Amino acid sequence: MIVNGKRLTRSIIDKKIAGVCGGIAEYFEVDSTIVRLIVAILFLCGTIGLWAYILCAWIIPKDEF
Repeated sequence: MIVNGKRLTRSIIDKKIAGVCGGIAEYFEVDSTIVRLIVAILFLCGTIGLWAYILCAWIIPKDEF
């Protein structure tokens, strides 16, 4: 997805597992900790956070330098 010259990719620098949260944080220009907390809260409220993370890790391409 490309909007205003930005492309949503998985981060290869700011990653803990697959780089999904880091990539989303870079795209929306927010701190990656906030995105990770949102995913963790979604996971604790049900398994939607886990399934969303797995789906994003599968769909979102890895960042290329």
